[in-house]
Amino acid sequence: MPFIIVRQDITKMKVDAIVNAANTELRMGGGVCGAIFKAAGVTQLQAACDKLAPIKTSEAVITPGFDLSAKFIIHAAGPVYRQWNKEQNEQHLRAAYSNALKRAVENKCESIAFPLISSGIYGYPKDEALQVATSAIQDFLADHDLDVTLAVFDKSAFTISCELLGAVKSYIDKHYVVAHQIKRRQLLDIEEKALDEANEDVTKYNEPIFEEMLSSSVRASVPLDDLIESLDEPFSKMLLRLIDARGMTDVQVYKRANLDRKLFSKIRNNKGYMPSKRTAIALAVALELSIGETDGFLERAGYALSHAVKFDVIVEYFITNGKYDVFEINEVLFEYDQPLLGR
Repeated sequence: MPFIIVRQDITKMKVDAIVNAANTELRMGGGVCGAIFKAAGVTQLQAACDKLAPIKTSEAVITPGFDLSAKFIIHAAGPVYRQWNKEQNEQHLRAAYSNALKRAVENKCESIAFPLISSGIYGYPKDEALQVATSAIQDFLADHDLDVTLAVFDKSAFTISCELLGAVKSYIDKHYVVAHQIKRRQLLDIEEKALDEANEDVTKYNEPIFEEMLSSSVRASVPLDDLIESLDEPFSKMLLRLIDARGMTDVQVYKRANLDRKLFSKIRNNKGYMPSKRTAIALAVALELSIGETDGFLERAGYALSHAVKFDVIVEYFITNGKYDVFEINEVLFEYDQPLLGR
């Protein structure tokens, strides 16, 4: 059920269905609509649309994808923006997304890509259109498993608060590269000293879930066979233990992490499965781990947050400040041209 935002030509996306921001007559238009018609084959797509037209604002119908990589094209009619009737604008736009998603599920699609409906010649302000799209898609995904991609070309659609962007920028300026290397080195020194002094200061790291991991992180030299026998628990086992400790369900976790159900199932059922770093971070966010817990969690998968990597610094800002909305994190990552969490 991942939901991601990309800058990409929707006509070239390899998904089961792409959405056309259609007019109610289902005629070829300009912009994204025109590009989809041309890529699919104007004559054959128009003939298929003529059999279904007209439709009402907010309705959605489906046709074959013809020459596109996508199997289907879902034609959703968004509203023409009227400044004096914002409530109705939003209702119609939300319904356009919801109805398009329903057509996808009805036709057994597992993946779908949207443009930002009504944000072109229909005049819907891009930032408001993005807010409605994100809200409608998230609400639908709460009850359905579907890969959803929103193709957005204009960063002006993102109205991340100046306060949040300023705080993130300040955090990046303060921590990016140099400070991290010093901080991590000091942390390791403290841990080693604490362990050498019979755990005198281990209470600094007394989060119970990670106590065993910290106590085993530095050992005297032992025979290889003994070391293998005493390896820490695998990542998947630790993940399940954390889910139980948080009183959460698998579904809650993979949806909060913006992960595909099948990927989560692989992690859950394969004791030796090692996730990607972004997947591990997404799970840490979903579990609302502290920064210390996140460090330990990532270490189990063979990773670490690095202040030499801007992506890591941004994620660390959110975790350190107790902000665990993966979609809000992704909006900031998108603003900084970083890869997104999920999948």
